[in-house]
Amino acid sequence: MNDSPTAGTGTSVAAGPPAGPRPLRVSGDGSARAQYVEDLLGDPFAAGNPHGQRALLTADERREAPAATEELLDRFGLAAEFVPKTLGGRLTGVEGLAQVLRPVFRRDVALGFGAGMTALFAASVVWAAGDERQRRDTALRLLGGGRITILHREFAHANAILRGEYTARPAPGGYRVDGRKEVVINADRADAFVAYVRTAPGDGPDSHSVFLLDTGRLPASAVHRLPRARTHGMRGAHYAGLELDHCPVPADALVGQLGEGVSLSLRTFQVSRALVSGGALVGGMDSALRYAVRAVSESRRGLVLHGRRGRVLAGVFADLLACDSLAVTGLRLLDLAPEHALVPSAAVKYAVSALLHEDLDELAAVLGARGYDRGPAYGGFQKLVRDLPVAGLGHAGTADTQAVLVPHLSTLAHATWRGEAGHEAPAALFTPGGGDTALDFRRLDAEPRDPHNGCDGLLATLLGAAGRLDGIRGRGPRWAALADLARLFAAEVHSLAERCVTLFRRPDAGARAPAAYVLVDRYCLLLAAASTLAVRENADPGTADAGLLAEPDWALLALTRFGRRLGLEVPDLPDGVTQDLAARLVDRYRRGRSFDLYGMRLA
Repeated sequence: MNDSPTAGTGTSVAAGPPAGPRPLRVSGDGSARAQYVEDLLGDPFAAGNPHGQRALLTADERREAPAATEELLDRFGLAAEFVPKTLGGRLTGVEGLAQVLRPVFRRDVALGFGAGMTALFAASVVWAAGDERQRRDTALRLLGGGRITILHREFAHANAILRGEYTARPAPGGYRVDGRKEVVINADRADAFVAYVRTAPGDGPDSHSVFLLDTGRLPASAVHRLPRARTHGMRGAHYAGLELDHCPVPADALVGQLGEGVSLSLRTFQVSRALVSGGALVGGMDSALRYAVRAVSESRRGLVLHGRRGRVLAGVFADLLACDSLAVTGLRLLDLAPEHALVPSAAVKYAVSALLHEDLDELAAVLGARGYDRGPAYGGFQKLVRDLPVAGLGHAGTADTQAVLVPHLSTLAHATWRGEAGHEAPAALFTPGGGDTALDFRRLDAEPRDPHNGCDGLLATLLGAAGRLDGIRGRGPRWAALADLARLFAAEVHSLAERCVTLFRRPDAGARAPAAYVLVDRYCLLLAAASTLAVRENADPGTADAGLLAEPDWALLALTRFGRRLGLEVPDLPDGVTQDLAARLVDRYRRGRSFDLYGMRLA
């Protein structure tokens, strides 16, 4: 096997690991490494591929992790993707990391979490606030094949993954920790834990602290690994429990300052939300759409996307591109201006989870009976139906993002940027794969910052895009229709701001909540529309497959669907838009290209 990345060569790497235990040699940027992983894992539907759907579904039925594929990813050095380059790993920007993870998530969401991304969720706390020893030790652990996982603090709207907590009390030489959580990913095989531990009573901002628990430094008698937990989704992931019983923890295990846990969770969850959206949800939905297109191709009429099926598949394709536009915008914001990413990262997770969950239902209707097939050809769809809600943490994930977004609505009530120039978000946020970026975890902020680079800058970009589209409406009926839709959404931005003014004038703060949640829905859809228009506007029509992104069709269909979700009176689409976008979907399917913004070559 050729051990160098193969992006753009048109050649495939044979499925399965090469002979011998040596690590694979990997180089290149995130896009090249993503292509390498794609080729390494091979055609998921090829007979005999040890990393294909048959093997992955068999492991899932047995509630086991796919050992051969985990070993291959270990040899690739997936853990190095989670370690900053300055500490010996490959991590620079999270956009590049999301690209590397998508080939894994397209095949198996549970594998992407269990063998990969959970390690970054834990380590990001150390990268953000750890001292030099903690950062060095964590990097060496991951690069040396060790496992690290995260013990979340309990939330009021908790599911089993977030329920339960630990408490620390001062003791000679450090602390004594007690507590129990029943459902922790990789609890039965991690050798280190980043734990959110209660160190003060009440629910104030200083109630929790973070500890880096190295099991090698803890007495075995105080650490009890509980049996595997049975979950409906992500069955192959190792969810188990962990109990700490009067466990002595050294003082130097504290990450950051005492009482800094809530702040650290707000800072580092920004990375988690963006990667769940841009890696797991978009990657998983890419595969779900592919199953539906394959089902149509095997029907009596063949791959002819007319009528209801064509409308559904073209609509989901437009949604996927629009959701990816919002996800990539959030990822690039983290890389370029992480201090402004608190609210946008929550909006990305909220909108992408909600929109793609609706689309999954639409695809199930197209698949029909095949959607219940458990064989290697279509069994992956049923697995996605089970796994994707777990990836988004369901209601708990929604409540978590709402807790960030609802208070931010008050800033819209006092927005000064409406109608002003110079407040749009920078174009660099809207160029997928547009050059190397690097996330400095220490710049993550737990407080909303300057609005011009965050969500409010995105809304200003929507207003600006609407004005610029007015200037090119003469190109044809589709451009004129997109300009009309953009104007409709621009008016909705102003309407949303006025509704926020009315909401926050109310003296009965408790009664605001239901209305605020409705406005959060509208706010996030407007941000998705803004990202869609901005990615279209900044697309280079001269690059491979970017002609699609620079054209109006996908944005026109996406905004039409968003408008209907908002209850707006949207005009009918110009003739041929849905059919032409369906044809572009079929073209990508036949050429073996992903359905996301990158359109990468598939194995």
